[in-house]
Amino acid sequence: MNKTELIAAVAEKSGISKKDAEKAVSSTIETIINTVAEGEKIQIAGFGTFEQRQRNARTGCDPRTGKSIEIPASKVPAFKAGKGFKDVVNK
Repeated sequence: MNKTELIAAVAEKSGISKKDAEKAVSSTIETIINTVAEGEKIQIAGFGTFEQRQRNARTGCDPRTGKSIEIPASKVPAFKAGKGFKDVVNK
């Protein structure tokens, strides 16, 4: 399912127009991205948690040359599914 299909499904399930559903989905995604980028955590009960995690600097291998390279520390977005979500998927 892509974003357009998600918007259509939200519009159909909620009984609102596709235009309103597109605003709602886009606003939700934008809020999640901005909040996690600021280092805050978003917890949605029964669904999961969006958060920012720190990756330490490490040594890697360049696959083209085989030489060792230093990979700098970075921040990455992460999602951890909640128990309710996991239970539905594992049915």
